[in-house]
Amino acid sequence: MFFLKLSLLTFLMAVLMGMLTYAENVITCYGSDQRLSCESGLIRVKSAIYGRTDSTVCSVGRPASETQNTQCSMNVSLISDMCNGRSVCEFKTDTLGLPDPCYGTYKYFNTTYDCVTGRSIVSCEGSYISLDCGGSVVNVLLAKYGRTDSTTCSTGRPVSEITKTDCYVTNSLATVKTICEGKSSCTLSATNDVFYDPCVGTYKYLSMTYTCVAKETSVTCEGNTAVLTCDSGVLNILSANYGRTDSITCSAGRPNNEVTNTHCFANNTLSVVKNSCGGKSKCAVSATNNVFTDPCVGTYKYLTVVYSCIY
Repeated sequence: MFFLKLSLLTFLMAVLMGMLTYAENVITCYGSDQRLSCESGLIRVKSAIYGRTDSTVCSVGRPASETQNTQCSMNVSLISDMCNGRSVCEFKTDTLGLPDPCYGTYKYFNTTYDCVTGRSIVSCEGSYISLDCGGSVVNVLLAKYGRTDSTTCSTGRPVSEITKTDCYVTNSLATVKTICEGKSSCTLSATNDVFYDPCVGTYKYLSMTYTCVAKETSVTCEGNTAVLTCDSGVLNILSANYGRTDSITCSAGRPNNEVTNTHCFANNTLSVVKNSCGGKSKCAVSATNNVFTDPCVGTYKYLTVVYSCIY
């Protein structure tokens, strides 16, 4: 009983102070400072919601009319833009200039994030970054092109080119993923031609964090079901084929005429598997003609999928 009372008291005190923290989830009442931090690694925001989905959170001292609407929420991508790639990120919630998703309701910020580790690299504007994962593939965790501090890539630069520190391309991560994600190596240039110029006159740089993740291969004989699983992260489908490219795989007990055609490819395999499995932690795909069509009638086929688990 004493423990329950103490827990409740701690909860209420946290609410009154304006911020609740549950592991990697931070709830901050409007008007208070929200702080995200990683003792090791860098912040990666998974979701940031502004509004109200619960009538009790941030409700102390508030009239019922301000807390009863629990169908109020909007995504705040600005928090990801500000905090991703930093070890500490703190900001006042009432200075973000957000629209009001539910007028008359007292709102709060609910931000979920994790701390990621990986290889960090910076390339000054006009330079190149080359990544090489050998037998593994690149998993891009964070990327930002612009300028968020006055010291990085500042040697010999006039003050006018390094003082603007709120400059970044919002789709930097998507651009870098398009170029490098799932490849064993890649090269990209830190230039406006690749990203666009978010702040003319400011000398920029590309900062990114990535890991090298193992490739997994799944082979499933025709008529069976492939089950793809990631213990952590989600599936990133690298390549796939339903057909036959050698005479040995899935050949036990099969007559010779069913395994001799080794140039058999279903053209829709990659798109079907990506649509079924991409971004999921687990999925099942049947290795059948009904799913992929029959690319070589009379040949006994199999489904080969190469994938990685990304974050």
